[in-house]
Amino acid sequence: MNRNRQMILNFFMNSTGFHETAWRLPSAEPEGVTSFSLYKKMALIAEQAKFHTVFLADAYELGENMKHQALSRLEPYTLLSALAGVTERIGLVATVSTSYTEPYHTARLFASLDHLSGGRAGWNIVTTGIGNTHLNFGRKENYEHNERYQRALEFVQLATKLWDSWEDDALKFDKAQGLYADVERIHAVRHQSEIFSVEGPLNLPRPPQGYPVLAQAGSSEDGKELAARIGELIYTAQQTLADAQAFYTDVKSRVEKYGRHPDDVKIVPGISVVVGATESEAKEKEAELRESIIPELGLYRLSKRLKVDLSSYPLDGPVPELPDPATINENRSRFELMKNMIESENLTIRQLIERVSGGNGHRTFAGTAEQVADELEEWFTNGACDGFVIRPQALPSGLEDFAKLVIPELQRRGLFHKEYRGNTLRENLGLARPANSFAVQSQRNKGVQLI
Repeated sequence: MNRNRQMILNFFMNSTGFHETAWRLPSAEPEGVTSFSLYKKMALIAEQAKFHTVFLADAYELGENMKHQALSRLEPYTLLSALAGVTERIGLVATVSTSYTEPYHTARLFASLDHLSGGRAGWNIVTTGIGNTHLNFGRKENYEHNERYQRALEFVQLATKLWDSWEDDALKFDKAQGLYADVERIHAVRHQSEIFSVEGPLNLPRPPQGYPVLAQAGSSEDGKELAARIGELIYTAQQTLADAQAFYTDVKSRVEKYGRHPDDVKIVPGISVVVGATESEAKEKEAELRESIIPELGLYRLSKRLKVDLSSYPLDGPVPELPDPATINENRSRFELMKNMIESENLTIRQLIERVSGGNGHRTFAGTAEQVADELEEWFTNGACDGFVIRPQALPSGLEDFAKLVIPELQRRGLFHKEYRGNTLRENLGLARPANSFAVQSQRNKGVQLI
């Protein structure tokens, strides 16, 4: 590995943290779940610490047990557009599903966010097959696994055509001639298929980055193939260094058949951390989170995730036999990860609840700044990742601890930048701005030799 490489760090933001009952901690601010001031505070802390992105998840149903969880979520475009006005350099990544949105609308929203932020937008591309989402969109059932990924690929390819529908020099602003735009450089898309029908062009100019950064989350076979084909920032979950190395090698090895270079794809596993000034302080914080766990909630969430009703089994007994992963339509890769974790570690139901409550399948770790940095450095320097998605188990306190304690340690080791390298997210991630497909085709039609 290149010894001069530096980590990509993304801050995964929600209201109270990624431990499912962190909202119960004295330091939590659950009353601020819909308050812009809470998210503004965290985004500014992350930007001051030089995180590459603020990363937002999303869902289209309530979906969980609200009795014990702080689950209300603001719509990501709205929140990130507001954050664009109070930040300057940090990337703004929104999760948007290709299963229950439309290409034209999605392309327009991301183009708007990229313009308003000066080129800092990113799209975390997911497919949706979880819970009762279909009931909120007039469908009798969710899309099947393979169908979701076929739809996702065509969706993204169509979105890129829409962003390309205005060439970069289409706008003229020639007041003397009364020429606002060169209509020869604005193109209809005229896309027709069994899935989508879009005429185009988009009704605003090409985004500053060409395309927003295309992030993607999904570790199934279909997910890895989609990542290799169109993904640029790949969000994943692994529990061990060996598993992370295998995923990294697998995805990187797939990209060349699509005419891409492995460096065009940045792989960033999630890690849920607890940081203390001392090891004993970190363990005390971890214990406080563990004590906040509500078994009823843990059983409910695991039963949904594992497709087995666990409520009749003893908490300190083994996890019962689970279904074949091939039969799982909802988030298959996360199901397989949990199944492997159960089998390799012989976890009881209670132990599994404790593990999943803090990380939801992601690696969890508690320690000092030096210990956390050691953990990150081991993965980064041994072919397991290009950086991480940092998921503090408690917010905003966990972000403050990471920014104050871990970031300086990583910078001291030369593993993380001290300043942003550019103004756009692509520049800061070391990703090229994509060529405009219509302009490229026009040059080819003219017989121009392209380098």
